[in-house]
Amino acid sequence: MTRVLFLAHTAAPSGAELATLRLVSALRDLRLVDPTMIYTEDGPMVERMRARGIETRVLHGDFDSRAMTIGSGPLRLLAGFVALLGMGWALGAVARDSRAEVVVAESTKALAMGAVAARRARIPLVWQVHDRVAVEYFGRLPTLVIRLLGRLAAHGYLANSRATLATLRTGRGPAVVAYPGVELGDHPAGRAEQRHPDHTVIAAVGRLSPWKGQDLLLRAIADTKVRPHRILLIGGTFFDEEPYRAELLRLASELALPVTFTGHVDDPDTYLRDADILVHCSVLPEPFGQVVVEGMHAGCAVIASGPGGPTEIVDPDINGLLVRGGDRAELTAALDTLIGDPCLRTRLADAGRTRAADFDITVTARVVGDFLHELVRTTRTAGQRGPRERAPHA
Repeated sequence: MTRVLFLAHTAAPSGAELATLRLVSALRDLRLVDPTMIYTEDGPMVERMRARGIETRVLHGDFDSRAMTIGSGPLRLLAGFVALLGMGWALGAVARDSRAEVVVAESTKALAMGAVAARRARIPLVWQVHDRVAVEYFGRLPTLVIRLLGRLAAHGYLANSRATLATLRTGRGPAVVAYPGVELGDHPAGRAEQRHPDHTVIAAVGRLSPWKGQDLLLRAIADTKVRPHRILLIGGTFFDEEPYRAELLRLASELALPVTFTGHVDDPDTYLRDADILVHCSVLPEPFGQVVVEGMHAGCAVIASGPGGPTEIVDPDINGLLVRGGDRAELTAALDTLIGDPCLRTRLADAGRTRAADFDITVTARVVGDFLHELVRTTRTAGQRGPRERAPHA
């Protein structure tokens, strides 16, 4: 099996890190690769990886994952970048000693570290891209720098959607779309029928962050013809987003909405099975939207925001409804449609369960395993041919 070193700069349990957990577990369980997970800080994801039997190491150093965030001053950014390079050099020794055949970087910061590590170990580097590399996320200059770094450092790309892939500049480098697979298992048993409009339960899953649009959702619900019986905001706060949670609490009280804030939960399935409607309401284009798949599998009727990854999941009026991200009136209209029609909710939910099966983690793992194996094979072939011969691109 191909020996793969997966590299993450943070061990906090956010969407990309949980997607990596599922992928690495499936790759190992299906015996597609021999994985090792490397984190540059301790945190909840370390124990979760180890609990699944994944070889996991923590490489401590001077790098602080919060040192290079959008809005950091130039000196802090420079200091963070220098620390990244130092961590990358140490990671190169780990990769070489473990006889890894390829490094997979799970973030932009991991890409910078991985570039140094892969060069020192003389193995290829793959960038698994979880975010749309676009101006609305990073700003103009950082977007240009990130794209250039990927072009110079990465030997291959794994994009979490076609929408994400379209924001990259891969050149002639091999790239593939590998959706963040979900551990679906069996359809949930004992699912209750869709409720009467007056008793509808609406859920939204995701960390509480302005770009996720929970404030827009609350305002849209306040405008509906029939208000739901309960609203579940499922998710916690990371990255200094507590003030936004306080704003949502104030807004829910001001609008007199029956909102439950669950905080972070490891598995939202229990809440989703109790909900009639799952609303994905990001105001910026979502890279993928794995909560949409989770809601479908749990038997919810789904409303999702486009453009972005959700448009690759939802077939409008067949297995869900699509609205324009940030459009409050359109979201209210979609809510009115579903709240007022339990039969439509049932039809969309039934079709959604079938659609969710297309995103099973085992499907994604096979795509990734084949990609990594082929990249290592072609890299070896190119090395055997010598510097004057060129191998064809994958």
